[in-house]
Amino acid sequence: MKIIILGAGQVGGTLAENLAHENNDITIIDINSERLRHLQDKFDLRVVIGHGSYPKILREAGADDADMLVAVTNSDETNMIACQIAYSLFNTPNKIARIRASEYIKETEKLFTYDHIPIDYLISPEQLLIDYIYKLIQYPGALQVVNFASGKVSIVAAQAYYGGSLIGNSLSNLHEHLPNIDTRIAAIFRQDKPIKPQGSTIIKAGDEIFFIVATEHIRATMSELQRLEKPYKRIMIVGGGNVGAGLAKQIEKYYNVKLIERNQERAIELAKLLYDTIVFYGDASDQELLAEEHIEQTDVFIALTNDDEANIMSAMLAKKMGAKKVMVLIQRTAYVDLVQGGVIDIAISPQQATISALLGHVRKADIINVSSLRLRNGVAEAIEAIVHGDKNTSKVVGKKISDIKLPPGTIIGAIVRKDKVIIANNNHIIEQNDHIIMFITDKKYVPEVEKIFQPSPFFL
Repeated sequence: MKIIILGAGQVGGTLAENLAHENNDITIIDINSERLRHLQDKFDLRVVIGHGSYPKILREAGADDADMLVAVTNSDETNMIACQIAYSLFNTPNKIARIRASEYIKETEKLFTYDHIPIDYLISPEQLLIDYIYKLIQYPGALQVVNFASGKVSIVAAQAYYGGSLIGNSLSNLHEHLPNIDTRIAAIFRQDKPIKPQGSTIIKAGDEIFFIVATEHIRATMSELQRLEKPYKRIMIVGGGNVGAGLAKQIEKYYNVKLIERNQERAIELAKLLYDTIVFYGDASDQELLAEEHIEQTDVFIALTNDDEANIMSAMLAKKMGAKKVMVLIQRTAYVDLVQGGVIDIAISPQQATISALLGHVRKADIINVSSLRLRNGVAEAIEAIVHGDKNTSKVVGKKISDIKLPPGTIIGAIVRKDKVIIANNNHIIEQNDHIIMFITDKKYVPEVEKIFQPSPFFL
């Protein structure tokens, strides 16, 4: 696939890294020559220096025959204009844009149509983050929660602790403990090393477990791995930007929410915008403020400012003063694995959420949902594919899972057939129009998985 990426920042660079390893023809455009040089030296891709919305620059990047334009610069306006020009001058078939400003997002249905601004798919990083954090709030104790098949199936990461029924027992005991619930263990990591899940595998405290289950059974399955935490009630948010304010707005009807904002004007504005959230003007690293607001009674403290160091330090202070759980937003991906699992319970990467959404629209075959999952030793991928074709045109239709030659580290975890969730085993037979949920521990095998689920060109 021939793809033009506008913007060589963290999102554009990470996307280029993901796609360059999958035999795509990638060209990346940016005004920062140093960033481009770094990406060109590191990956096999073309670079063009210039403004991504200029017709001349797009033409130089190969827009005449590009399959896709992905506009992820820091400017909403540049991204929108680039999509318009790609449509009007080059008839680019697929156009994706990152739009951050809520003023644009509010008018999505009227603005982003082929009669006005022709964008095929809109990425809103702030809303993606809000949704991601909300799932973590809904399932206390989970490290990651990703939904598939319109929310019917989830892949969940959780750490095994003493108090969980399965600790010290083999995986084969899981069905005995949960006789009416099907679940599939997709991956286990012990001391940063992967362990192949087998019936005889003994679960130990400290193991990080990735499991696939019908969403309604997440909490029951987690209770096997750890003493189930009580639902959160009291939440403190630090940072009243788009993410912090948006999260407060989404949860304030269901939880007791306090929000700390260091900018006085913004704090006053938020106090008017948020009806059930108590807004404070102050610094989250102020011990007196945290003590006055009974930080020791806080179920979860969530630091969401644009400053990684401020987020980390305020969360560490909150934890020391008695907050039961702390989450932090971290822009620099190199920091994420450094801080999570110690004082910091959960580190949240905005790039990870955005890249997952983008990859779902770039993958080949009919792959409709992609999630980039952070593992102890790298990044895995979970994908949802729709099966097309018949026994003559498809490599999977009519076959048992055990007869499908999947790449190493690839597990078919669940099948959604119409409205029915089937937790997969080797004897299940794939049918046309099934939604297949797969877990891939090594991303280099994603192209092979795509080929397996692509019907032959004779399928119509």
